[in-house]
Amino acid sequence: MNQFASPPEWASQVDAHDAAPDPAPSQPMLEVSALCRRFAGVAAVEDVGFDVAQGEVTCLLGPSGCGKSTTLRMIAGIERPDSGAVRIGGRAMSDAGGFLPPERRPVGLVFQDFALFPHLDVAANVGFGLQGPARQNRDRIGELLERVGLSGHAAKYPHELSGGEQQRVALIRALAPRPCVMLMDEPFSSLDHRLRDGVRDAALDLLRETETTVLMVTHDPEEAMLMGHRIAVMRKGRLIQEGRPDELYNRPADRGVAAFFSDLNIVSGRVSGGRVQTGLGAFPAPGLAEGSRAEVAIRPQHLVPTDTETGGTPARVERARYLGRESLIEMRLEPGGAAMKSRVPGLILPAPGSLIHVAAQPGSAMVFACDGE
Repeated sequence: MNQFASPPEWASQVDAHDAAPDPAPSQPMLEVSALCRRFAGVAAVEDVGFDVAQGEVTCLLGPSGCGKSTTLRMIAGIERPDSGAVRIGGRAMSDAGGFLPPERRPVGLVFQDFALFPHLDVAANVGFGLQGPARQNRDRIGELLERVGLSGHAAKYPHELSGGEQQRVALIRALAPRPCVMLMDEPFSSLDHRLRDGVRDAALDLLRETETTVLMVTHDPEEAMLMGHRIAVMRKGRLIQEGRPDELYNRPADRGVAAFFSDLNIVSGRVSGGRVQTGLGAFPAPGLAEGSRAEVAIRPQHLVPTDTETGGTPARVERARYLGRESLIEMRLEPGGAAMKSRVPGLILPAPGSLIHVAAQPGSAMVFACDGE
């Protein structure tokens, strides 16, 4: 049963589209605390909490079905949490004492399908959420259209626009009322790859220029690293790790987080003398018990061919392909037969069946305790 009562007096004091007050310098613009949501007794979101600072872009990253969109919908007020709290600018949007409906929250929403009104022209779409004087609204619409290069499209209808143009209209429509927080759910995934890069960069420039606080849902780790000041990784309804992109990439909390950002070469072994002994050599294993089993993960770009004179592990090449800026070499270690991949800059294509030597770049190995150890 949902624990929220009817909206208390504090909710009625906030008019539709009222902006929440600016937070104190030390206070985040968006605060999410212990959010939980269950469907038919199954937890879709369990004890999720994080903060987003003023002007910061945070990306909720995870595979489909991990609870990231449900989390965003609870922050927007579209979905009621079973428990937990959401605060914007220090003001409660939902907690144990009340629930503010979505139209009363100072948030902007951008979805994957853009959700433009087909019967309204571009200007009317952008101005849909504005409630000021007509002249002030026209000025705001004109300013935003100019900033995204659509000044000449005000009288067009959505079906007359390209996918990239529709996305820009959806973005500035959400920005028009000057929301405290912009919530974006896979906003670029429906665009083709080349168009997506340009539109995403333009959107990011506009969001940073306007110092908008953003929470964006994505399943694309590269997009999260490009867009986010911080990334929060979710798995099976829980928040697994949150931090700067470089922190998550270089110091992942577990093998699953590491694998979300790239392919991994995995070798395993036992800890002896503070090091994991593997088919690729020995690697430091600080904090792991002597004799315990551990896995060593090495990204393909960090496993490099080496001269036999400088060491390395012998590997039999299965195939090698040129990808333009780099070459992909697939091989199996000898002895042991563990499958490995190496990505190396330039054109390096050893013949299938040939024997090469490979080694991990110093400091690149990520060591994790095996389950149950």
